[in-house]
Amino acid sequence: MSEETVHPEETKVRREPGAWARLWAIRYARVPLLICALFFVFALGAECYAAYCAKKDKTPIYQVGNPELRNHAPMKGHILGTDYLGRDVLLRAVFATRTAVKVGIVASLISSLFGVALGLIGGYYGGKTDAAVLWIYSTFASIPSLLFILAFALLVSKGFLSPPLEAAFQAFSRAMNTEPGMMAVYLGIGLTGWVPLCRVVRAETLRLKTRPYVTAARALGVNDRGIMLRHILPNLMHLVIVYFTMRFAFAVMTEVIVSYLGLGVKFEPSWGLMISNGQSLFWRGAWWEIAAATGFMFVLVLALNMTGDALRDALDPRHTSGK
Repeated sequence: MSEETVHPEETKVRREPGAWARLWAIRYARVPLLICALFFVFALGAECYAAYCAKKDKTPIYQVGNPELRNHAPMKGHILGTDYLGRDVLLRAVFATRTAVKVGIVASLISSLFGVALGLIGGYYGGKTDAAVLWIYSTFASIPSLLFILAFALLVSKGFLSPPLEAAFQAFSRAMNTEPGMMAVYLGIGLTGWVPLCRVVRAETLRLKTRPYVTAARALGVNDRGIMLRHILPNLMHLVIVYFTMRFAFAVMTEVIVSYLGLGVKFEPSWGLMISNGQSLFWRGAWWEIAAATGFMFVLVLALNMTGDALRDALDPRHTSGK
């Protein structure tokens, strides 16, 4: 008779760490995650403050200028100097985080919804439905996204829309507490960025719909909608989350370009608007406004890209490194 004893601890099933635990275990992801969290806190605080000022009809602190300190170099009280109206550059750069984060979230959500919906439908049903999805995303892929965004923003900012659409944009802008031009940026970026995700989701759906658990669910009478939402979509969410992070970074950079060209934000702080305002004095040595805007944008985009890489490593079930 064997004298070996089995300890209770050895019989326990070892639990795999959760997604957030795996993400935090990746050392290079910790600093970018903290930076992204800090920018989100800045954006949330700026949004609350802007809503409070609008309700109380007060001038926000980032709009208050001092004519005697126009284009002043960094000094005590103004760490990053002042702009052409004497407004504090550091305050405007911090409050511009609100614009960047709002654009990133709204535009990425629009892109993700379109990409997931069309990719799931085309990949699952196949046939003529899949052919229609292929035609749609091939058409959108052939459109230069930046030109489409600029043209769309131009139509809105110059008042070229029909009265009903113009009224809808104005109402939606008031609801979002933003400018009508920014609504065009949201939609422009969102409607042109879903194609890569749609391709990936479609390809994965074609693979997953033949898996045994999907066949079993179909045999048990689960309808197509239930199969797509409960059995296929959860296995695609790691791809959607990574795509959302990458698209977020692209949306931030695109908003900077559009605002720099004068078709985005006009009255609220924006890194693109700051670069546009500061470029005329940059060659005279007034570097601080451009430096602040590009520095904030660089840090946020770099943190988002590194976070996206870490999310891919942590959420991809086939990935084994970093455990």
